[in-house]
Amino acid sequence: MLYFLAEHLKEWWGPFRLLQSHVFLLACGAFTSALCAYIALPRFWSRLPRDRGKALCGDVGGMQSAGKPTGTGLIVSRVVLPAVIIFAPLKFFDAAAFFSLYLAMLFGYLDDKAENPWGELRKGLLDAVVSIAIAVFVFLGHAESVAGSQPVMITWLPFIKGVWYLPWYIYVPGAAFILWFTMNATNCSDGVDGLAGTLTVIALVMLAFVLYVVVGYRPVAHYFLIPVYSEAARWAIVVMTVAGGFAGYLWYNAEPSKILMGDAGSRFLGILTATASLMTGNPFIILALAPIVLVNGGGGLGKLVLLRLAKRVGLDIGEGNIIRKVRFPLHDHCKKNLKWSNAQVLMRFVLLQLLVMPILLLVLLKVR
Repeated sequence: MLYFLAEHLKEWWGPFRLLQSHVFLLACGAFTSALCAYIALPRFWSRLPRDRGKALCGDVGGMQSAGKPTGTGLIVSRVVLPAVIIFAPLKFFDAAAFFSLYLAMLFGYLDDKAENPWGELRKGLLDAVVSIAIAVFVFLGHAESVAGSQPVMITWLPFIKGVWYLPWYIYVPGAAFILWFTMNATNCSDGVDGLAGTLTVIALVMLAFVLYVVVGYRPVAHYFLIPVYSEAARWAIVVMTVAGGFAGYLWYNAEPSKILMGDAGSRFLGILTATASLMTGNPFIILALAPIVLVNGGGGLGKLVLLRLAKRVGLDIGEGNIIRKVRFPLHDHCKKNLKWSNAQVLMRFVLLQLLVMPILLLVLLKVR
């Protein structure tokens, strides 16, 4: 909103031109949403449902969350929304993709609130519908016609020089799967105070850097031999605004936490990370930006698929096999088998993220 108003306001007072600076809008959005979340959460979390705790395989640590307000992702995402509208100049289909994130958040909140948690099939199908809708909006907003052909999405991939032109019937299913998987992996990573929120906020900050400095800035994009995306800087504002809001949440989620973001928050963060990754033009960049989140939460999905495939082809993976010994999400394995405390899990996972993420990102950008 401010970006478009600045065109008229700067005629009255020159400094209003700052409202067309993406860096200025990014900083204002992040600070505003962080401050609003910090102020709003204590005033509204008493109205939220209470967590029922999770007792996993005799581990009573999961019951420590019982009784705490959960679903605070509903409050944070609502606080963030006005800041995004004010500071991020999104076009129609980008705005439609962003608003679709709220469906994923709402489904997560309703699951948090329900007396009987929703079944896996129901949640999976709803997630698929939202993921497909976002993938379609991204394609409609950014596909281009090349040499008079049907609209295609111009995509660059790791380790391969040049670009690929993907039609909708390839791009939409592939993008939808990445959205679905990342959302559920982030959701599964939520189990230790501050873990999923901290790891995802770190990923969002780095993602904002990639969107603004790498794919949104022509000289750097040309250096890395990747296409320039004109809307990337605007998505950097969205990403940092949301990161600021959840930073305000993490103030209260630090161990021992007072509140939990629940499925409403983890699903919103996960699908936003994947959506903004699509805006870089490389759907696989999510592997570099959120490696620990995907391994921690997504490993369980991979293990489940592997065990079912093994059973189908007649392979016997016994209890003593390392595949069965490793628990997922991985933070459960570290707590139960390695005897790590919650603080150790958080610190070590964050350190791994900070170490692995820039290395993977540099390899992905440079080795092409």
